[in-house]
Amino acid sequence: MIITYIILAAGKGSNLQPLTLKYAKTSYKLDEDTTVLQRMVRSIRKTDKNAEIVVVVGYKADDVRAELDGENVKFVMNPFYEVTNSISSVWFARDYLERENVAIVHGDVVFSDEIVRSYLTVPTDRPYVLVDSSYSCPGAYNTVVKDSQVLVMSKKLEKYSAKYCCMTKLDPVSSRLLKEEIDSMINSNMYDQFFEDGLVQMIMFHDFQLFYEDIAGKKWSEVDTVNDLLTAQEIHREN
Repeated sequence: MIITYIILAAGKGSNLQPLTLKYAKTSYKLDEDTTVLQRMVRSIRKTDKNAEIVVVVGYKADDVRAELDGENVKFVMNPFYEVTNSISSVWFARDYLERENVAIVHGDVVFSDEIVRSYLTVPTDRPYVLVDSSYSCPGAYNTVVKDSQVLVMSKKLEKYSAKYCCMTKLDPVSSRLLKEEIDSMINSNMYDQFFEDGLVQMIMFHDFQLFYEDIAGKKWSEVDTVNDLLTAQEIHREN
């Protein structure tokens, strides 16, 4: 089965300015020959030779395209990246949600090879997200889970079970349901939301079952701070 990977790399990384004034944060170097985004693409390709990889670009789009020259990826442009959030990036890539197996992953994340092999590049027959129950940080995009399912995800949770790990896996039915939900939200001018908020809307109002896998103890880093980058570089050296 061919898996389609939608990598979200359009954002400005405003929380890291001035470090992102000249470079997209996905272009941060993990070593002399590898950026954060290059590692994601190459890690997928190393395990999944038949991968269909789609990168949504916006900020510094020409630089990001040049960075991935020769990596056998497709590009989708979010021309409104300055005034939108990730829901708009997924909306511009919405045709790819009609594939049979879809993974949506943030472009500023570094996963260990173990996570890539065990989750990202494995076909799924149910919708699920990765979470990390060992991570505790108010204001992060956190989750509340019960039994095997996600009850809610938000940056505004006062009590939560785990941090969302920036990766969503979708089977054929759930990917098409998400496409419909995102269409509805964009038509309601909700273009400044996270795409994951579409999943929450589906849970709350459409009895959607979203599952989770807990990767506590496994190595990953979402590059939001300089310390995150140092952690990501350490993960990269070890793999």
